[in-house]
Amino acid sequence: MNLKTRHLAALLLLALGALFSSGCITRTNRDSSIPWSRPADWEGQIPGLSQPGM
Repeated sequence: MNLKTRHLAALLLLALGALFSSGCITRTNRDSSIPWSRPADWEGQIPGLSQPGM
């Protein structure tokens, strides 16, 4: 193989590696169940004035 063919083959392998290492993700219903996707129970309250038992 000459040098130009080797460079072309290396570039092709590098491009294929990049193509296969990057991928798509499919969102599911569990993805929205992460804790930081909604406010915590204590958010929106005045500090120190919460009712007992909450």
